[in-house]
Amino acid sequence: MAFVEFLVMGFLTILSSADGYGEGWVDAHATFYGGGDASGTMGGACGYGNLYSQGYGTNTAALSTALFNNGLSCGSCYEIRCRNDPKWCLPGSIVVTATNFCPPNNALPNNEGGWCNPPQQHFDLSQPVFQHIAQYRAGIVPVSYRRVPCRKKGGIRFTINGHSYFNLVLITNVGGAGDVHAVSVKGSRTGWQPMSRNWGQNWQSNTYLNGQSLSFKVTTSDGRTVVSLNAAPAGWSFGQTFSGRQFP
Repeated sequence: MAFVEFLVMGFLTILSSADGYGEGWVDAHATFYGGGDASGTMGGACGYGNLYSQGYGTNTAALSTALFNNGLSCGSCYEIRCRNDPKWCLPGSIVVTATNFCPPNNALPNNEGGWCNPPQQHFDLSQPVFQHIAQYRAGIVPVSYRRVPCRKKGGIRFTINGHSYFNLVLITNVGGAGDVHAVSVKGSRTGWQPMSRNWGQNWQSNTYLNGQSLSFKVTTSDGRTVVSLNAAPAGWSFGQTFSGRQFP
């Protein structure tokens, strides 16, 4: 693993609405998809690919438009519990990471099939994690949710894809707030340069960075920043993944 150093800047601020911590429980609904082994949840609109190898497992959710924030909510974590349905609800709660988008179905009413239509706040959970809070036959249940810090093992991971002059970096395994809102990259022969979000949590730089060690600055929705210096060595290749520092 490349030698890395870090700098943590800023502090956790209380955010409002569904994006913040400490706002209490919010009412929503939940369904499930992906089959009993959650194989149908792989890939998805956040770009994480194989959720098993990326460490997300089956504790994942696709978010409705009202929660997805055009992809900026990818990586955020939620505690969810079933509510007010004794026939179908099971006790306890689950914690899931947002890894996909639940698209609207405007051909159906919001309360009969169009579960993810705006302005509905809805979680389409992987089937295995849904069955921790509700019975399979329920199909859809009322839930309460709240944002919680993401607990991840190891450092933030940077997978470098693309080609020369088009560096597409997938950022995964982000702790703390979990949802990355800004990224900068620094080559050993360049200064810090902001990256643009291409889609999901894929961040793009059009600078020629081949043959340079790479450092990354990652900022999440709570305003905190972690800097991983020299996370990728000068001999990196496209398709490789490197580990940096993690939010405490």
